[in-house]
Amino acid sequence: MTKQTVSFSRKDPAKFFKTLNKRVNDYFKENDIKRTGNWKLYNKAIIMFALLIVPAVLILTVPMSGWLQALCMVVVGIGMAGVGMNVMHDANHGSFSSKKWVNKLMGSSIYILAGNDYNWKVQHNVLHHTYTNIQGHDEDIDAGRIIRFSKHSKWFKIHQYQKYYAFFLYGLLTANWAITTDFIQTYKYLKRKLAYGKLPSPATQWTKLIIGKIVYYSLWVALPLILGFAWWQVLIGFLIMHYTAGIILSVVFQLAHVVPSTVMPLPDEDGNMKNTWAIHQLFTTCNFSPKSWLAEFYTGGLNRQVEHHLFANISHVHYSKIAKIVKETASEFSLPYNEYNTFWKAVSEHYNQLKVLGKNPDLA
Repeated sequence: MTKQTVSFSRKDPAKFFKTLNKRVNDYFKENDIKRTGNWKLYNKAIIMFALLIVPAVLILTVPMSGWLQALCMVVVGIGMAGVGMNVMHDANHGSFSSKKWVNKLMGSSIYILAGNDYNWKVQHNVLHHTYTNIQGHDEDIDAGRIIRFSKHSKWFKIHQYQKYYAFFLYGLLTANWAITTDFIQTYKYLKRKLAYGKLPSPATQWTKLIIGKIVYYSLWVALPLILGFAWWQVLIGFLIMHYTAGIILSVVFQLAHVVPSTVMPLPDEDGNMKNTWAIHQLFTTCNFSPKSWLAEFYTGGLNRQVEHHLFANISHVHYSKIAKIVKETASEFSLPYNEYNTFWKAVSEHYNQLKVLGKNPDLA
């Protein structure tokens, strides 16, 4: 079955995004700064890579107890998510650096995180950023039958318990990348001829995918086995690392889109959306912890998803500065600016949304 084509409205009589875009551009011009990353981002990249690599090297080279090894793998998982959010994410949006080769190099960090750049760019840059929260198009809100993220998804009896088990399943995100997701996505995206930029040849993409997985498993599985670790130690470490990274990445994403303050609109029977793309982003996206230095630093600015969705080509190190412009312009045009003041408030609201979506809609 061919998916319905979705078109956003071109009618914006008040010219919201034109006004906002001019104001943001003026901010960069007036302050004579680039829209890409700066020394703050580059220093942070070093810290995140250190969190990922240093504990892993220590485990391989320094005798330590099993509990200390497990703790080190938790730190590796924190580093894995940190590299993903701060380095890989900006780079694959083309905003880490003004130099394309630097973006390509830093974007390739996804290979040591178990992913694949082609698949990620299609799922994230093309599908998620274009069709945010639109059922059947944004794959980030499609968890199959196990979790119901949208009121437009079919309800199953198991969903009444998702408020209890969803958070536990979030930890499987990157492990799925490593094992099955990339192969399924490559097959599906190549078949649909989807790409962010030039469509790669199937042979090239499959070769990159397979080589990437070989390198990945060589680093995280084969190397510790060769150095004398037991298979069960490697397996436990692997699972701890991925579960830590998976739950961090999943929760950060869910707080941005699957909360009561956001909507999940559908196109009409002709595939037309009510709003323009930019206004659609305001209705479907939410910020959290805007005043938290730690949230801003560690999540790579993904606590400010409103700014990110409107200006994905701007590095996250600038989001806190342009947030005031976005918020004031949205208010001026009587448009929503969704935001929760704290991380825990956002988590609580996401839990409430899971609870609501877990109820049988026929009994509502």
